[in-house]
Order: sequence, then C-alpha cells, then structure tokens
Amino acid sequence: MTSEDNSAHWSDSNSVGLVKTQYTQLFQPPRLLQFACGSQLGPITVAYETYGQLNSDSSNAIFVCHALTGDAHAAGWHSPEDRKPGWWDGFIGPGKGLDTSKYFVICANVLGGCQGTTGPGSINPATGKRFCLDFPFLTIRDIVTVHAELVRSLGIRQLLAVVGGSLGGMQVLEWAVRFPEQVRAAVVLASATQLSAQGIAFNAVGRRAIYADPGFSNGEYYDSDGPRYGLALARMVAHITYLSENSIELKFGRRLQDSEEYAFSMQKETEFQIESYLHYQGKRFVQRFDANSYLYLTRMMDYFNLAEGSGSLAEALDKSLCRFFVASYDTDWLFPTSQSRELVSALLQVKRHVSFLELRCPFGHDSFLIDLDPLAALVSPFLDRAMDGAD
Repeated sequence: MTSEDNSAHWSDSNSVGLVKTQYTQLFQPPRLLQFACGSQLGPITVAYETYGQLNSDSSNAIFVCHALTGDAHAAGWHSPEDRKPGWWDGFIGPGKGLDTSKYFVICANVLGGCQGTTGPGSINPATGKRFCLDFPFLTIRDIVTVHAELVRSLGIRQLLAVVGGSLGGMQVLEWAVRFPEQVRAAVVLASATQLSAQGIAFNAVGRRAIYADPGFSNGEYYDSDGPRYGLALARMVAHITYLSENSIELKFGRRLQDSEEYAFSMQKETEFQIESYLHYQGKRFVQRFDANSYLYLTRMMDYFNLAEGSGSLAEALDKSLCRFFVASYDTDWLFPTSQSRELVSALLQVKRHVSFLELRCPFGHDSFLIDLDPLAALVSPFLDRAMDGAD
C-alpha cells in the first residue's frame, strides 16, 4: 500500500489519525516497584498512547489492556507510510466502539513486553547489561500496578472503564478487584479468571520450542540471531489456538499452496495453504517480538488465578465496586463460554451489575479483534450508561 493509498485512511473522519507513542518513567528510586515475587525494580519505562481528549473533570478516561503479543499502538497511524494502523483501529476512534469523540482512551505496553516498556531486553541499571532471564518473575498483578500508576501520573483519579480481551481481560479483572476505587466499569472479552489446563499446555509447548532452539543461549542472545526458529514455532502453535476449526476450514480447507498435485516430497514443508499461512505468521512474529518476553508473559498467564488468596472467586470479586460487561464467542475454544459463565455466576453471587452475552462468530478466539461491529453495538451503550451513572 502506498502512502497515497494510506492517506485516505489516517485522515478519515472515523480515524484517530496520526499518533505518537509516548514514554514516561515511573517508580523512580527510592520508590521502587514491588513485584509480587518479592523483587524490586525502578525506574520503569512505560510506552503508551492516548486518543481523544480528556474532559475537564477527567471522568471520560478509558484504559485498554492489550493481549499477549499486543502493544501500546492500539489505533491510528504512526506515519502516512505505515502499512497497517494500530491493532484495534476498527474499535477505537470517532463513532466507533470506544468513541474518541466522547472518551479519552489510553493504551500502554505491558511490563515485561518488548515494545517500549521495561522488560527482559531492557538494560539492568544495576549491571549495565540486559536483564535477559534475570528480569524479575512477572505476574498480572505487577502489570496492573504499573498501569494504575501510569493513570495516576496522568492526573486521572478514576477511570470510566478498563477494557480488554484475552490476557487483556485478565488484566481488567485484576484491576477491578485490586484497585476498585479506580474503576467504574469493566469490559471483559474472550477471557477468564484463570487459564485452563489446555491453555497452560499450549503455552508449555511454545516455551519448550524456544528453550530447545540452539540460538536461545539461556536467554542471552541479543547479540546474535537468537531463537528465531523456536519463537516462530511457538507462534505457529499459539496461532492455531486463536482460530476456530470452521474458520481454518473455510479459509484454507485442504487446498495446496502452489500446485494442483501432491509433490510426494518430504523436503517440501509448505505444500498446503494452511502450512504456508502458519509459516508466514511465525516469520512475521520473529520480526517484531522478543523470545524472552514471550517466555515471561506466557508463564504469567499460567500463574493467573483471580480467586487465589480470597477463598473463592465470589469472595475475590466482592472486592470490586464497578459494573461489568462480559462477552464470549461461541467458536472460542481457548477461552470457552463456560469460563465466562463461571465469572458471571460469581458476580451475580455478590450482586454486581453484570451484562453478559455469547456472540456468534466463526473466527474463534480472535473474534474480539475481528468482528467489531456487533461488539461495538453492545459496548457503546454499556459505556454510555456507565458515563451517565445509570443503574
């Protein structure tokens, strides 16, 4: 796509237009970040973007929590030459699900990531070298602590809403129970209060692929090509879980990639279209993501359990003060609807205001990133009611 083609998009009235990633440093010594594992660290650099305008009483701010491999660039374009906009551009902007003509939207890269926020690839101020696997063990609690501090640093006492899908939804739930006074509404999409054994298993296979790559070098690979093949394989495995059987069948079926007949060759790795697609996804991922971050963030997901330390899920959710919107997708087998129903049931036990719907969509777990119009039709009125303070 040429810059001339792109200009029609970033200058469109429904786009937030050209945006810039901002950076700030939090937890300056001696006030260091206290990790859940007991470690301390500071300062912490946080990469974030904002869209729309904060109103006079700072009551229209929405924080977007990104999923596993996302980043702060959720909407708009960094330059007219960009081939693609932010990862949720179809949902954030004037007149969209998160309407930036009404709301001030914030999205920040997670702690432990590799897109501008402090993570394993950052320089350890104590040694002058990259952290690598010496980075503190990470939990969702730590990520939310950093983002809550970012919001305070922007002069926002209370968020209208925290919104996220998948790992982002886990962050939303953690925020609702850990910083209840800071959240008026929570939007949880295609997520759960804990990862299933199946989800943990797929994460384990992905990490094993990275560990087994000779280029991994115990995480100290930044001066070399690193575990390119292992990271690509991890992405290929994970990407299968983001799709549904129907979506794969409709898009690829058993069609061959570049021939009408079988090659009958063990040397041809990408004979079927689905094989070529997965190899492409793996190759693209290696170009933009860090293997150490992938290890930390997937293990963090494994450890998450909202009910831990509270006796029960209902007791944990009883700490929240906000209203909830929960959505699942009928073809999502990574975070199935049964897990959302468990969350909703616990919320009803503690008499929280909760709206829930299972959406029909063929795209599997990735539906919340793809099928945006039905989601916007539900989220928009929910946010309007939260803004108005309606019961």
